[in-house]
Amino acid sequence: MVRENKAAWKAQYFLKVVELFDEYPKCFIVGADNVGSKQMQNIRTSLRGLGVVLMGKNTMMRKAIRGHLENNAQLEKLLPHIKGNVGFVFTKGDLAEVRDKLLESKVRAPARAGAIAPLHVIIPAQNTGLGPEKTSFFQALSIPTKISKGTIEIINDVPILKPGDKVGASEATLLNMLNISPFSYGLAITQVYDSGSIFSPEILDIKPEDLRAKFQAGVANLAAVSLQIGYPTIASAPHSVANGFKNLLAIAAATEVDFKEAATIKEFIKDPSKFVAAAAASAPAAGAAVAEKKEEAKKEESESEEDDDMGFGLFD
Repeated sequence: MVRENKAAWKAQYFLKVVELFDEYPKCFIVGADNVGSKQMQNIRTSLRGLGVVLMGKNTMMRKAIRGHLENNAQLEKLLPHIKGNVGFVFTKGDLAEVRDKLLESKVRAPARAGAIAPLHVIIPAQNTGLGPEKTSFFQALSIPTKISKGTIEIINDVPILKPGDKVGASEATLLNMLNISPFSYGLAITQVYDSGSIFSPEILDIKPEDLRAKFQAGVANLAAVSLQIGYPTIASAPHSVANGFKNLLAIAAATEVDFKEAATIKEFIKDPSKFVAAAAASAPAAGAAVAEKKEEAKKEESESEEDDDMGFGLFD
């Protein structure tokens, strides 16, 4: 009876995996290390309406995906990433929004002996409130201290763990004594799957402006190469037209060839004094405006001085 129930449960799980991959085009592969059952329940609640969390044994998830490759061969890209304590978060919504929800679900946790530190842990300089009898404990960890008002005070900031370090019993005890919970745990996104493509979660941080800037830089490079080798492309065509027009103006300036766009440059070559006169005429106008403003400022100053002199002395 137990075997039949287990077999039925497996069949139901395989069916659920297939249904989720058919229904949802996008999903996250997430690591679930150090995530408790209550935290997992809270994550499922926070994602209600946005996504569905699926956990299970790696062998069962791989078997379910392999059995569904005939209908969706793109799922094979997921197989190399199903290792360790991982699961799936399926969604139809915006990937960045769901990612932010997952990041918000992280909770702080104390350091436990044997855990791997995911980040730098630094004990800040502080008065610990601990009695002098604990001094030897700090000395064993090479933490400089002094006794201040009957309690132990840490003199300097002390780095105690680096990313990848294994938390020892002494480090865990010290952090717990100081009520420091340095780590935060939640579902960590390792890979993103979207309609047959799989990529790193950092891609979600790329904004449309970044894509536009990269595209424009690529177009500029393409235009430069095309112009250099003389191979016309859509990117280089506007530059080729502009350069050709400049060449035509140069030819018109040096020969009797005439056309409408070259009239101004030809007139300048024939009589540059016209343009000098025009520039000189515009310069005095601008100078007159500046002089007028200065004159108005001087007038206001003189009027204010006259107002000051209008008063009579006490004995006049």
